[in-house]
Amino acid sequence: MGLVEGITHEPDDKCPLTVSVSVGLQGLLLAIAPTVLTMSLFARAAGLGERYLAWSVLAAILISGIATALQAARLGRLGGGHNLVSGTASGFVAVGLVAVNEAGLETLTTLVVVSSVLQLVLGGYLRRLRRIITPVVSGVVLMLISVGIMQVVVARLAASEGAPALAEPAVAAVTVAGAALLGLRARGVLRLWSPMVGVLAGCAAAAAFGLYSAQRVVDAPWIGVPEPWFPGFDLTPGRQFWALLPMFLIVSTATAIKSVGGSVAVQRVSWREPRVTDYRLVQGAVSANGVCGVLSGIAGTLPTWGFEASSVSLANFTGVAARRVGYAIGIMLVALTFLPKVTALLLTIPDPVISAYLLVIMGMLFVEGFRTVLQDGLEPRKALIVGVSLAVGIGLQGENAVAELIGGTWGTLLGDGLTMGTLTAVLLTAFIEVSSARRRRLELELHMNALPEIDEFLETLATSIGWDEASTGRLRFVGEEALSSLLEMNEDEAPRRLVVVARPGAGLVELEFLAGLADENIQDQLAYLSNQTDATEQREVSLRLLRHFASAVRHRKYSGIDIVTVEVEGSR
Repeated sequence: MGLVEGITHEPDDKCPLTVSVSVGLQGLLLAIAPTVLTMSLFARAAGLGERYLAWSVLAAILISGIATALQAARLGRLGGGHNLVSGTASGFVAVGLVAVNEAGLETLTTLVVVSSVLQLVLGGYLRRLRRIITPVVSGVVLMLISVGIMQVVVARLAASEGAPALAEPAVAAVTVAGAALLGLRARGVLRLWSPMVGVLAGCAAAAAFGLYSAQRVVDAPWIGVPEPWFPGFDLTPGRQFWALLPMFLIVSTATAIKSVGGSVAVQRVSWREPRVTDYRLVQGAVSANGVCGVLSGIAGTLPTWGFEASSVSLANFTGVAARRVGYAIGIMLVALTFLPKVTALLLTIPDPVISAYLLVIMGMLFVEGFRTVLQDGLEPRKALIVGVSLAVGIGLQGENAVAELIGGTWGTLLGDGLTMGTLTAVLLTAFIEVSSARRRRLELELHMNALPEIDEFLETLATSIGWDEASTGRLRFVGEEALSSLLEMNEDEAPRRLVVVARPGAGLVELEFLAGLADENIQDQLAYLSNQTDATEQREVSLRLLRHFASAVRHRKYSGIDIVTVEVEGSR
């Protein structure tokens, strides 16, 4: 399918089978290449042999298919309900190589399983971490991961035996140039394929230098059943396991953060009319990725993550966001594991081409991290967090001075750039949260009878921070209309608790209303009202007043709880 205007098939639409298969084939091509190339680079760099290479690539394709289908599903609290094409997470390459080199493959599989369980936990408690795992922290982690992998990739660009000294760097340069030049000049769907065009150009250059061999393709059968090979687990973890675990937990957290961003991005482009992000589906996407991470550990491969850029582009270019496409991609990826010749064709891609491909991808991941940092604005305090964290993280990745100084488990842990850079960002963010003006909290039943208590609570707050009568009145109005809007959405009239949290800031007060609610979203309602002229219903009156008196309104729906955040500015 070619480029179309707008979405023709939304996630819940039952699009025709021919459309699902056609778009699914395009998604298959977007998933298969990065999965095979990343897993191939890891297996070869770790020196794990041909048997592991063959099995790990097939297992990675299989699990990528399961992950893509699971992301499209909605199985209770599991699944993102949208088409998020998934594949092997290149972010685990660097820490995976360290684990194999220092502790062996069995320790790696154990670390992958344990760290993937963390994603299941994060999926359930995402709302509780929203003020610590901020866009600034998330962006810093993504940038540190990309820098670490770039160093690994560049180190792989060494001359092969029997080849000219400049052969591999030249092949890598052709690959990067092919991808970059096409990406800069191409338009529409062609830009989406620029990395693969770079890979093809690199393979042609490798053939010219005698670095390419198609013998693996010739020897592979057309159809075959994969021979399982499970490495097993380290059931008696020692010092090296505990030293490596924090690194894996950080990368796993970064993967969860990336899943959050991917789910949000895919939700944003999957509907004809803009909708506010449903964070229940975001939680399901994170949990689904955690489940597939556990499967990856069992199979002895690297975990999965979503290719959100490709997924968004696929929906934009084809206009098809129906979940049936995700199922089609998943089924086709699983089917590929029974076609050895196709997999063998991808395994013939030479190391310098794979390295250059990942270099381009990691460069884009670094940019993605920077964009994440800018998501909430880069005011001076946030800029300081980013600068200090990157200085610590990148500095230690270049030279592990701490490990040389103190040695042992603590030296390995405290000398790791990713660990220390992330820890720096988290601690500085937590310091801002703790040192800010003391927050005020009120807990009561979600009922109109709660209005007097909320009103008194907000009036006392405004007085304590020195607000004038006009600002105090505006704050009280916001409290009243927010409560009214929440009650209108609590249609089943079941008893619910309401928690009001107030955070005074510079010239404004941020109010959070935490409650269990129905399925509607206040932000969606406000967007709807912006296109209407009449406000005859009481519910619309409350929403219009809330929009008038508040400077910002955000509504996030999580499993079991809704969080409405309202900002009210004082008079200047």
